[in-house]
Amino acid sequence: MDSSPNTKHIAFLGDYIPRRCGIATFTADICEAVATAFPQTQCIVGSVNDRPEGYEYPERVRFEIDERELDSYRRAAEFLNINNVEVLSVQHEFGIYGGPAGSHLLTLLREVRRPIVTTLHTVLSEPNPDQRMVMEQLNQLSNRFIVMAERGQRMLESVYGVDPGKIDLIPHGVIDMPFIDSNFFKDIFGVEGKTVLLTFGLLSPNKGIEYVIEALPAILKRHPNVVYLVLGATHPHLLAHEGEAYRERLEQLAKKRGVANQVIFHNRFVTVEELKEFIGAADIYITPYLNVAQVTSGTLAYTFGAGKAIISTPYWHAQELLAGDRGVLVPFRDAPGIAEGVNHFLSNPTLMTAMRKRAWKAGREMIWPVVAERYMESFERARASLSRPSVEMAAVRTIENANYPMPPLKLDHLYTMSDHTGIFQHAIYNVPNYHEGYCTDDNARAFIFTVLLQEAGERDSRLDRLASSYLAFLWYAFDANTCRFRNFMSHHREWIERAGSEDSHARALWAVGTALGRSRDHGHRSLCALLFQRGLSPVARFSSPRAWAFAILAIHEYLRAFSGDRVVSQMRDVLAGQLLGLYRANAGAGWQWFEQTVTYDNAKLSHALILSGYWTSNGEMLDIGLTSLRWLLEAQTADSGHFTPIGCHGFWIRGGERARFDQQPLEAHAMLSACLEAFAVTRDTNWRDAAQQCFEWFLGRNDLGEPLYDPTTGGCRDALLQDHLNQNQGAESSLAFYLSHAELTLVKSRAIETPQTCAA
Repeated sequence: MDSSPNTKHIAFLGDYIPRRCGIATFTADICEAVATAFPQTQCIVGSVNDRPEGYEYPERVRFEIDERELDSYRRAAEFLNINNVEVLSVQHEFGIYGGPAGSHLLTLLREVRRPIVTTLHTVLSEPNPDQRMVMEQLNQLSNRFIVMAERGQRMLESVYGVDPGKIDLIPHGVIDMPFIDSNFFKDIFGVEGKTVLLTFGLLSPNKGIEYVIEALPAILKRHPNVVYLVLGATHPHLLAHEGEAYRERLEQLAKKRGVANQVIFHNRFVTVEELKEFIGAADIYITPYLNVAQVTSGTLAYTFGAGKAIISTPYWHAQELLAGDRGVLVPFRDAPGIAEGVNHFLSNPTLMTAMRKRAWKAGREMIWPVVAERYMESFERARASLSRPSVEMAAVRTIENANYPMPPLKLDHLYTMSDHTGIFQHAIYNVPNYHEGYCTDDNARAFIFTVLLQEAGERDSRLDRLASSYLAFLWYAFDANTCRFRNFMSHHREWIERAGSEDSHARALWAVGTALGRSRDHGHRSLCALLFQRGLSPVARFSSPRAWAFAILAIHEYLRAFSGDRVVSQMRDVLAGQLLGLYRANAGAGWQWFEQTVTYDNAKLSHALILSGYWTSNGEMLDIGLTSLRWLLEAQTADSGHFTPIGCHGFWIRGGERARFDQQPLEAHAMLSACLEAFAVTRDTNWRDAAQQCFEWFLGRNDLGEPLYDPTTGGCRDALLQDHLNQNQGAESSLAFYLSHAELTLVKSRAIETPQTCAA
């Protein structure tokens, strides 16, 4: 298992401690196990309350659900949707949720827009109509099921028709305890020198404890040093209806059978550390449960994993776990059988030790860290499975909605994200994130966008002010002493680095070059000329291929106005030659690319060579630009015909599989811009259609069939993940949409007589 999974935000749903029930304990255990095994992952809990006042929950519990209130489930779903949860882990038991057979849960699951992994703590072979309905709905709404026993898996398939491919068999987690002598713990409970039998768990009549008490006289007759510890508080629901009547009946039975001194009741709900001591002190663990249809038992799993000798009635989980001589099964409601099993163990210590060792060794695959890894694997599969059907869905939508109309340009979010200093880098949803401040990269993109709008004839005083702010930021970012642009600035207008990256420097050049080639604002052009002249020379020392490409785009924009500048033309030739050499060194059969890894802003490399090859009449350079772009387009086109950019989680290393997610708006824009340049050069309408295909990615023609463009704000969401959208609308993603819109609009609004450098 990769120690760095893609899943970073997980919500667990179920009962939770300090509520006293097995599901509450399990939810807490699996949540903490996952959080411990994957510390970079944020784990939160939604807990179901069975009483109006709720419980004093630990901080892990972020929201509460009133078991009986349907609206509470809807509010919980909305909480999950707005809190960037990536997967929901549901603990399912019919009795812990409201409605017939716990059907209130379905309301939450229908409204939550996240992959769902449901752990089934009960699987019924003969469900009533309400239970069957709930299970059928769970099958439709859950991306995966987790069961803890093979019988549960078989019943899901045979009784409920669940696809075997969506079922994960993961054992109940157990405490990691060493294989040690029980005498080490016995003095804690005052039973040193005794042979200890143990049963633990919430007390209720279905536990069958009375049959162990009935068996004690026959056990004591042969082994008089035996004591029987009964650990656990009475089940809260039973306590509410009849108090301690069941425990009192057990105490009276012990007196009646003359074994009251050998039966020790511990009427409390213990911590994990205390439970380890009780289990450690036990020589034999007994589960005399009365119901065969019990597919999971946490108490059985815990003692099995601790390597205890176990005697159990043959309910389903016990049959499976104790197979292979890892324990002894006795008939239901059979006190003589229990006595015979205990006496057989105590008379054959070698046999008992061998069974203990087999159980303990098998239990190493059940300890919580191992189970946590298995759960994370299931979560990752759930997210992956959600994206695969969505690809098919997107294909269907593509056929049904072949036309994705271009929305009108709405700049509300651009104004929201900008102030008199510049444009903020990031947003929390659609609200500027002051903590992340500003960067040169985004102000350069924003300045290019205002230039394109002015070229298209937009006349708006607000845009003029924004353009001046963005250019002023670039001027302030330029360090005259080093001739380098700084990149990151705090909200307090303090630079947090002495020099920015090569890429950010070249993007700034690209912005001022665009103004020199296209702007009609004399003041802007004059300032841009200063920045261009002073900032170009450092590029000769750069090693970043993308910085070379951005600088080439900047130069071609500049040469629109100053085509006779030999020094700048020579710099273009040097940088384009370096890109050409890079391609020659790395390209080969099946890999027509400039590097051994395809990473980010990829199409800019092809774009730069297309421009340089065309304007310098270098046929080889133009051909490589078009060939590499065509190869990249084919690699980023799904079988159904929609654009699917290479994801940033792993990118694409030569010889490996390309990362499908997270898909970035930056890639859609880079590809669109390059395709428009290819169309301008070749007049091949396939390139124009490819650009349209890239633009439609923003509108919902993508792997999830979900639009990244937000028509209510005019902004664009930050990424398309494998199962949902990143709902933040940062500057880079929104500007990628704005620039794509502007470039495509320019092409559609006029016939292109000669190649035009497509900005962005």
